[in-house]
This record gives sequence, C-alpha cells and structure tokens, in this order.
Amino acid sequence: MPVVPATSVKPVIPSPTMAFDFDAAVLAPHRMQPGLRRLQPGAAQLTPALAPQCGMQRHLREKLAVLGAFRNQALLQLPGFDAGPALAALAAHAAAEQPQALQIDGACWHAPWLGWSLDGADEPVAVNPDSGPSDWSAIGPLLADTPRPWRRAALLSLAFAEDFAVVDGATGTLPWLAVALPSMWAPEDKVGRSFADAHAPVADNRLIMNAAPHLLRMVTGAERWERFVWTLTAHPRLHGHPQRVDPARWAPGLDDDQLAAQTWWRTERQTFIPVPGAQQAVFTILVNLTPLGRAFSQPAQAARVHDALASMSDAVLAYRGLVQARPALLRWLARQAGGVWGSAGGGVGGSVGGSAAAGPAA
Repeated sequence: MPVVPATSVKPVIPSPTMAFDFDAAVLAPHRMQPGLRRLQPGAAQLTPALAPQCGMQRHLREKLAVLGAFRNQALLQLPGFDAGPALAALAAHAAAEQPQALQIDGACWHAPWLGWSLDGADEPVAVNPDSGPSDWSAIGPLLADTPRPWRRAALLSLAFAEDFAVVDGATGTLPWLAVALPSMWAPEDKVGRSFADAHAPVADNRLIMNAAPHLLRMVTGAERWERFVWTLTAHPRLHGHPQRVDPARWAPGLDDDQLAAQTWWRTERQTFIPVPGAQQAVFTILVNLTPLGRAFSQPAQAARVHDALASMSDAVLAYRGLVQARPALLRWLARQAGGVWGSAGGGVGGSVGGSAAAGPAA
C-alpha cells in the first residue's frame, strides 16, 4: 500500500528532554498539586516513536513487548463506553500535527515511519513492501493478533511515544486507557474509576482532591493543557507496572555513588487533547527515563532537586519508596550542586509546587 503524501506543514517534534519543563516541574518546597498550564498555540503534544534523531525507539521496543505479553493490562475499556469520538479526535490531531507519523486516507490509517497501515477493515498492511523488510516487522503480526476493536488504538500507541487515556467530564472517570508504560500504577485498577478513587492512594493528595471538579471541567473543555511530574527511582524500565517492579528498590549497603549510579530520573509530560462536543479529553502521558548521573545540565538543577527531595513529607517519601534512599541521594545531589547555594546555605528553590509521578494524573 503506497503512503499518502504528507502535508506541506513541517511537524514540530519535541525531543525527550525538551518535552519536560524542568523549571516548571521541580519546585521547593515540594507539594502534590495539579500544576496545570495552558499550552501555547502551535505547541506539539505528540512525539513520533520513530522520528529521525528523536531517540524514542526505546518507547516503541517496550510498547511492543508489553502489548505482546500484557495487552490485557494495557488496553482497557469500561463496558459500554464508546471510545470512537475520542479515538477519532486523537487520530485527527496526530495527522495534523505529525503527518509523517500518522496519515488518514478515508477509512485507512497509515503510519509511514512504522512501515505499517490499517486498511478499512482494520487489517494490517505493510507500507511500501517493495522497499524490503521493515526493521519493525513484528508490528504487523502484533496488530493482527490484537482484537480488531483495539487495532487502531494499538497503531496509535506504537506510532507515538505517549500513552493515552480518555477523561470523561460527564462521569468524572477514566473509561478507556491505552497505557503500556505506567509509572508504578496498574491501569487495570484505574479504568472506570472516578477521579477521586483513582487518586485516593496518592500521598498528600489534598490539593488535587479539592480541585478535582474544577480540574475536570478545565481539561475536558475546549482548551489544551499540560503538566509535568517527576520522581527518582531504582526501576530501570519505562514500563513500570507494579507487578513488574522490584519491591526491594535499591540493594542494601550501597555507598552514595553506588546508589546514585542505580537511580533513574523519571519524568512525565502530560497533556490534554480536547474531544469536540463530547465533554471529554484524550490524556497523553510521555514518560522519559535518564540515569541520574546524566540527568542535569547544570549544578543549579541538582540543587533544585535536592531542595525538593529534602522538603518531601514522610508520606510522599513512603509512597515513592524513597525513605531509605533519601539521605544518600541528598548527599550525592549536594555534591553535584557544588557552590550554587548562597551563603545562608539555602537551596535555589522557593516556589510552591511540583509533583512526583504517581498514577494517571498525579
């Protein structure tokens, strides 16, 4: 099947590091709060998984593994919910914003960079098969093995680094999820749950819970929004389903440098794509994972993370599994910060805000 020519609009492709706004996300004292901000006109919300020099192939590899082995924990829908309008809105947004990653030709969806399409009957078809075997030949069999109602969601999930969920403003629930790379939460426990129920396990969640009705009205309206979350973790994979995360976290007896070498800087950029006329939004989650030793571009960033970590409550530390690791991490971060602190010994933080990755919206 030939590829439909792309539009003349040059897509904006965010890099993994540029997508996360460090200054907006890392604040001290640390607070679990919504942290929503309006997206600027033209700001990209999707990251092609195979964009040249974008560095997101790891997302595609892990998603292929998860959708092949644990599909029933990643592709989830509340019985009776019609995801058609949300899926159509997501696809239309994707085709307009990133036409090299997704193109729509009538009933056919093409993912040129993946090398695969879905025809009008939702059958997978290789794109330009005469050009030779695709580096991602496993995508076709995976799509064919996926139940037909889920194939378009699976194609979108593979074409982009983001995970997706539908937020329904009328019911206040998450009735549909395509989440292969959760951050230490189980998608099957969140589908169909109310906003309050989904966030009940989150530590220090008072600000989020109090704002819940207002937040739902905002994100399911006509405007586009984004927020950022982060944490420090010993888990080395993007896929963080709790059934596949080592509960022991860090090994005992590590010195500061050894523990830091086993620590990852895990970030998320979350955005909301409106679903016209439906009082719904598609919630996008872009997870990124960087070894802690390579996570910060300047000492001031290490100082900011130090201050935020130092100000976390006992409840948040326990929720994040950071109680035992915090002293060593603080010492290591202080050394990386060097002399950026003022003579009074305070950090470089000061604004109230910040959040740590902890579920579909917290």
